[in-house]
Formats: sequence, structure tokens, C-alpha cells
Amino acid sequence: MNASVMGYRILVHLRMAISSTSMLLSISMGYHGDTSATFLCGDVDDEAKKLVQVTKESLDKAISICAPGVEINRIGRTIQDHADKFKYGVVQQFVGHGVGKVFHAEPAVLHFRNNEKGRMILNQTFTIEPMLTIGSTNSTIWSDDWTAVTEDGSLSAQFEHTLLITEDGVEILTQC
Repeated sequence: MNASVMGYRILVHLRMAISSTSMLLSISMGYHGDTSATFLCGDVDDEAKKLVQVTKESLDKAISICAPGVEINRIGRTIQDHADKFKYGVVQQFVGHGVGKVFHAEPAVLHFRNNEKGRMILNQTFTIEPMLTIGSTNSTIWSDDWTAVTEDGSLSAQFEHTLLITEDGVEILTQC
């Protein structure tokens, strides 16, 4: 398989997608939480390793700015700024989301520069799940109605955590 599998689609049970360079694992359980990571499999070139590293860094940087009162659109700006330093694209089709009693809820958390309104509030739970690519940011969904790949077959990587906004800033709920 030449295309890099773009991980986003989540099931209530474990789901894995494997490509020649990465494995994406997404898990959702019980009272709704959402997490994913891209794992390198086999002999992976430096370009793929760098993409995975920068994608993880973009998530970590976005998490670090979270706190009550912070504009949600700062998340997208933070991710886009970091991706731009390495000339990576940011997929816009898939976004973070609120979670709780409903799996996909408000707010929509865009991972690219945007002017959406809204601020983080105490006890709010949502995901940040940036997906960066080496090539096209457009995706194609395969006939299984599940697998998403980059339109041009280029590599992509994704990391995700479910977060809780606390008085002191943020808590990562999906961290082991």
C-alpha cells in the first residue's frame, strides 16, 4: 500500500489501520473519550519519522496553551504555525470536538488558522487531534466508508487527546 492511512473515524471498540510506514490506533470507551497516535512500523525513512515527530509536537504545543478563557481558535493557530515551520499541510476535513455524554459535540476544534468565536470554559471536555501531511491536505474515503487516505497518496500522521479544562489549565484525560 502506497497511501498513508489518515486515522480519524472512531468506533466504540478498538480499530487499527496499518500502512507501510505507520499504524494508527484510535480508541473510544465508556463515557466517551477519544485518543489516537501514529506509530512507526518497520524500517521507516527520516522523512516519515520527522512528520510523526512534528505532528506530536503540534498536539503538545496546542495542549500547552489551553486554559479557562483562552480563545479556542488559538489551538488552530498554534498547530498551523508549527506545521508551517516544516512545510507540512494541516488537514481541515477532520476536526477536534467536544466529548462527554455525546461523542461528537460542540465545540468544533479547528486545527488550522481560523476566526471562529468561542473560549474554553472550566470543566469543558474536548479533543485536539491534528493531522499533518507531507503532500495534499485533501482526503479520499475508500469504499469501506472508513479508511481515509491523502488524495495524492502522501504520508500523514495524527495524534489526539481528550482534554479537561481545569482551574489550573488543562488535564489530559487520555494519557497513560
